[in-house]
Amino acid sequence: MNLFNIIKNKQQYWLVDQIKKDDIPIESYLHQFTQILEEWDHQGIGYLSLLMDERFESWLLQKKFSKISSIEEYIRELASLPQIDDQICWHSLSEGWLDDQEFGELYDLCRLESANKNINQPIDQVMLSLKNELGTEWRRHCYYFTKDEALIGISIPHIEMGTEDEGRLFYFGVVPSLRGQGLGVKIHKISLALLKNFRANYYVGSTDVNNSHMIKIFEKNGCELRDRKGIYKIIK
Repeated sequence: MNLFNIIKNKQQYWLVDQIKKDDIPIESYLHQFTQILEEWDHQGIGYLSLLMDERFESWLLQKKFSKISSIEEYIRELASLPQIDDQICWHSLSEGWLDDQEFGELYDLCRLESANKNINQPIDQVMLSLKNELGTEWRRHCYYFTKDEALIGISIPHIEMGTEDEGRLFYFGVVPSLRGQGLGVKIHKISLALLKNFRANYYVGSTDVNNSHMIKIFEKNGCELRDRKGIYKIIK
């Protein structure tokens, strides 16, 4: 039984996320993750980033992991969604109005002054990860939003790897100069509708426990707190 989702980026990094199940003993998680850690070490990958229940924290610290922060995870069913703001327009990168470089620059802008504590990768690495994780049709998932013809933010909705109907946002953000105007709630609401178009039945989103703005967006759009995990990292 798979107890962890793993995204592998060649020799640079692995992203590992614990799949929490009530009926699985702690020993099973420790055994399977130890195997993952041994394979990561054997292959000489740059670093491993882990989302895992904080009750494993002492064990992870003994294994030389560093704790980065904690995240809260929210969930929402997508069967019924509220009306979206018709003053905001959106386009996918596949439509060709923006090129890849312009989208990357907008992505990078939206990351500025984020409350999340994960260290930002260079944007060229982020774009490469996006292509690797979402496949050949990755541009169909990259959306940018405008209001009065001005670029206001981005969102990257997709179906979570290893699932058929779990909607996720690879990234979601508003340009710094326009924050605090309620645009984040509106873009997030549109993103939920886009996920439904991708045939997601439910949405799972997460953010740093200190990111009160994103937590408010989740709550305003009907998401409910499901879980909390620690963010841990080990470097080769």
